[in-house]
Amino acid sequence: MPLKTPTMLTKRAAFSSVLLASLMLASLNTSADDAQGPQSAWQTISEDERSEVFAFAEDYKDFMRRAKTELSFVTEAVRIAEKAGFKAMPESGKFRPGDRYYDVNRGRTLTLFVVGSEPMTDGFRVVGAHVDSPRLELKGRPLYESEGFALFQTYRHGGIKNYQWVNLPLALVGHVDKKNGDRVTISVGLSEDDPVFIIPDLSPHVDQDYRERTNRDVIMGEELDPIIASITPSDSSLKDSVLGYLKAEYDIDEDDLVSAELAIVPAMAPRDVGFDRGMMAIYGQDDKLSSYTALRAILEQTQPNRTAVAFLVDNEEVGNVNNTGSNSDYFVDLLAELIYRERGDAYTDIDVRRALRNTKVVSSDVNPGVHPSHPGVWEAGNAPRLGYGVNLKLYGGGFNANSEFMAWNRAYLDDASVTWQTATYKGRASGGTIGNSLSRRNMEVIDYGVPVLSIHSTYAVSSKVDVHMLYRAMNAFYRFAD
Repeated sequence: MPLKTPTMLTKRAAFSSVLLASLMLASLNTSADDAQGPQSAWQTISEDERSEVFAFAEDYKDFMRRAKTELSFVTEAVRIAEKAGFKAMPESGKFRPGDRYYDVNRGRTLTLFVVGSEPMTDGFRVVGAHVDSPRLELKGRPLYESEGFALFQTYRHGGIKNYQWVNLPLALVGHVDKKNGDRVTISVGLSEDDPVFIIPDLSPHVDQDYRERTNRDVIMGEELDPIIASITPSDSSLKDSVLGYLKAEYDIDEDDLVSAELAIVPAMAPRDVGFDRGMMAIYGQDDKLSSYTALRAILEQTQPNRTAVAFLVDNEEVGNVNNTGSNSDYFVDLLAELIYRERGDAYTDIDVRRALRNTKVVSSDVNPGVHPSHPGVWEAGNAPRLGYGVNLKLYGGGFNANSEFMAWNRAYLDDASVTWQTATYKGRASGGTIGNSLSRRNMEVIDYGVPVLSIHSTYAVSSKVDVHMLYRAMNAFYRFAD
């Protein structure tokens, strides 16, 4: 069930239903050859299901409006989980079937679990996804002055196309940790009455000397510095003026910025796309999209057979590194503690090994969908299309889930009437997920997600029906009997 159903959906859903119905009617007039292959998920769902799709999308957009970074994602997700009856995992004590807990790793990674009725050594059901997204971050000493402007120096978290970050409203979000232990939260640019920041591009009147730059170098990394102020006071420098503002507003000094985690992110709110409102443009859908659907799916579990786990982790965009990334021992340590709580004095290391061997994992992440103007970058027979549901990732080269686990996943997807397709890159492509971190610990792992346009950009586009299908897939995964 959706968390809420805004009243404004009625008119939108009615319009969308008319338009989508006309598209379905048109599809009936296609030739038999055209009808072959995967079917659009919009054509397979009922009117009631379509209403659920649009209601779910409103909840998702509302969440993404606030969850711009891994820090804010974890904060918002905990708030929702607690409202649904989850509690912080206690430091001691046994668990009972149906218990619902969460554990936060250093504020940047969130694990939620619902205790199952079967022994944990029989394995867990894990949905894993990452909560960080490509962004700009402030350098340790970011503030400088140039040509009558105050600017912040930045570096990049994850792979971006630099030119996409210019001439956009940008927000500054995150926190500053002070030596005395105080933490100062900063958020500027997300409220309508906030100022925003901007990285200006050169106008076409004066950019002649730069026109020979190639795609990725149109804007260089060291040129991604947002303007933050421009009024020079009469009695001090512009830089000193900004430092004075930070002191007065937040009680922080320049040295405090060395121990800060401050990100520059797009300030645009999520918006519907198209006359039929079937898609959404949102910053950070790689991969807060999968993480949000995993959150919603774990909330639906009451007393599963196998203990259900949602592992929402940081730092995938930079290689799953650090103690909040999936290469850390944190997750296995947490599972070991759960088993210890269950086994007590009978616990041994082999219990954990057996549990990992018996654990089934969905590693979920979005991937590029077929582009209407550039379809040639995909091999058509294995190309994931927006609106066609969940895509099972077949990488080849030894990276696929084994065939028997692939078949097991197909079974619950079909049983739950989840529309799915396959995705295989044409030639060589970059990208990865957290799946390798988990499979190397002997868990059974499959990678799947949904297709998205303009991944890693400032405003990626997803299909509402795909997002809902992914949520349904994860829900079915948790519930499916072996």
